Amino acid sequence: MTKHRIYSMSVASVYPHYIAKAEKKGRTKAEVDEIICWLTGYSQKALEAQLEKKIGFEDFFTNAPRLNPSRSLIKGVICGIRVEAIEEPIMREIRYLDKLIDELAKGKTMEKILRT
Repeated sequence: MTKHRIYSMSVASVYPHYIAKAEKKGRTKAEVDEIICWLTGYSQKALEAQLEKKIGFEDFFTNAPRLNPSRSLIKGVICGIRVEAIEEPIMREIRYLDKLIDELAKGKTMEKILRT
């Protein structure tokens, strides 16, 4: 079975779109970074290093220092699919990130987004 092309797509190529989506709704790059770091366990410096390396989504999540255990609390629909129903682990992580960025753009508070 061939892997979905998003697995090899660089996080750095999508990252500006996350920021643009957030900023269009009055949110900030710092909030996007906070979400990514919360989800993956990367520090700000490590996140920036991963973006510079143009690492793909599969490696980005596979090599994440510590995937947040609270990410399982992320529920809802993204791209017409319930995130909690996605069986493929890497795709689920990618969709978790998409869902969190959507919640940011929809104006949710950081406390709710980060499940605190």
